[in-house]
Amino acid sequence: MGYARRMPETRPPYDLATALLIVDVQNDFADPAGSLSVRDGAAVIPVLAAEIEEALDSGALVAYTQDWHPAKTPHFAKDGGVWPAHCVMQTWGAELHPELPVAGHVVRKGSNGEDGYSAFTMRDPLTGETIETELHDLLRRRGVTRVVVGGLATDYCVVETALDALRLGYETVLLTEAIRAVDLQPGDGERAIERMREAGATIVGRAVPGPGEGAVAGTRAGSADDDAAGAG
Repeated sequence: MGYARRMPETRPPYDLATALLIVDVQNDFADPAGSLSVRDGAAVIPVLAAEIEEALDSGALVAYTQDWHPAKTPHFAKDGGVWPAHCVMQTWGAELHPELPVAGHVVRKGSNGEDGYSAFTMRDPLTGETIETELHDLLRRRGVTRVVVGGLATDYCVVETALDALRLGYETVLLTEAIRAVDLQPGDGERAIERMREAGATIVGRAVPGPGEGAVAGTRAGSADDDAAGAG
């Protein structure tokens, strides 16, 4: 069952106390040629572009996250981790998608080989120690109390970012039209959304209509191809 039957068509609120967080919309995840391409991942870009414009017009902060891995890291399967090499710093795959408007601060994560998925925290791969990114400090300095979250992928970096935001006390809004799931196991994306809902996130939909079409509140988040695994 698609999200259209479950969610009202609504707009997330934007104001000076709100930040739009755009998670890992990078070539390796959003482009079909990417090493961890998420099926239909590029479909989030026009939705996010409209949200960026709305957020900026309302004085809200826009922030982006970017996986930025060294060539050798315990995050990669070849070095003992889980994932194929992806988003290696200074490569095409690590770049934010060229069709995504970039009009805010970019938070890079994993530069020193750290593991983890959240935009707010990373883990030292040897000690397991939790390390904060600069995002929480950035939001506090701007007086942000609410975050709107979209990007890739629903069942990895998006869900962990939203859960961390809730843990840190932010009112958290999940923009379902701006996410897509890996779905290594069927339903992973749906289960991730339920985790966010149960933790206290507000789940909303917003569609960008095509020519001659009306807006529809939500379509099902895509899954990865059978031979593709992804993170984001």
